[in-house]
Amino acid sequence: MIGRKNTGQASPLFLILLALAFFFVTYNLVIAIIRYGSVGRGVGPNSYNRLSIDPVIEMPENVKKQETKLPYHVALTATDAPYSQWQCRIMYYWYKKMKHLPDSEMGGFTRVLHSGKPDNLMDEIPTMVVDPLPDGVDRGYIVLNRPWAFVQWLEKATIEEEYILMAEPDHIFVNPLPNLSNEGYPAAFPFFYIKPDQNEKVLRKFFPEEYGPVTNIDPIGNSPVIIRKDLLEKIAPTWMNVSLKMKEDPEADKVFGWVLEMYAYAVASALHGVQHVLRKDFMLQPPWDLEIGKKFIIHYTYGCDYNLKGELTYGKIGEWRFDKRSHLRGPPPRNISLPPPGVPESVVTLVKMVNEATANIPNWDTT
Repeated sequence: MIGRKNTGQASPLFLILLALAFFFVTYNLVIAIIRYGSVGRGVGPNSYNRLSIDPVIEMPENVKKQETKLPYHVALTATDAPYSQWQCRIMYYWYKKMKHLPDSEMGGFTRVLHSGKPDNLMDEIPTMVVDPLPDGVDRGYIVLNRPWAFVQWLEKATIEEEYILMAEPDHIFVNPLPNLSNEGYPAAFPFFYIKPDQNEKVLRKFFPEEYGPVTNIDPIGNSPVIIRKDLLEKIAPTWMNVSLKMKEDPEADKVFGWVLEMYAYAVASALHGVQHVLRKDFMLQPPWDLEIGKKFIIHYTYGCDYNLKGELTYGKIGEWRFDKRSHLRGPPPRNISLPPPGVPESVVTLVKMVNEATANIPNWDTT
């Protein structure tokens, strides 16, 4: 009789405890989703549960106010070509200017030179020389050397910092950059043209179904990314192997084109169960992004062409222009003319920062 009563009706105390437990579990889950956008997947094909799509978030309050700094090592891969050298010199100039400012968490700096031999910037920029891929392996796609360069650097270098920022020569630090990673989640910039969900057929060759939906692949490349060193050490060899396999696959090579290596990093990260917090404030790209605001890096990969009325003429050489590809064989001159009135702040700031760097870098014209 007593047994039947207990199985048919729970005590009030039990119901209260159950309700409280459900409340706390739900509360913590909602807070995790609001704060981080999703819950980590873990590692392995059976650990891919994702509760929401990664959000594009602003600077989290706990990152702004953290008392303990988390320094990161700035690393960029480069060649010894003049085109790469002059960009590295400007990038390193602004790294030195920003490193000791408030809110910066920059640590050391390494140019990972994958030309296989020293160049004339060894005394100017901290550099480690690594080997390029064997002749013919990159098939003219020099970016394929990037993951191989990181694999070698991580194996050979003594890196004091726990975190690494993977940067590129055409990055300029426009504001002091804190460590944007959050609770172990790496931070990355979301690229609008990296669309895993629209390329599922090709991606399934490299990201099998047992690893979950292709939306587990973040819409990112390897740069800019701030990531824990131990995570990058796991991802880098996979990133290299996936890059090579994609390049060997005619369909993937055709579909992904010049962003193939970016897709390879995103796939490699997902294969290891690593998801990134997407930070739209990480970077701006003139001429499309018009204002600097609180963003941290200017990425000047696109040409900036304007007529004298200050109107953008993208795709057509403007009466005023700044395009890094105009300087493939040597550095741009000092004191580039400022753009006409009406040109966005982002472009004006870019030119002013290039001019400041070139005015203060010794022997600029000899790069």
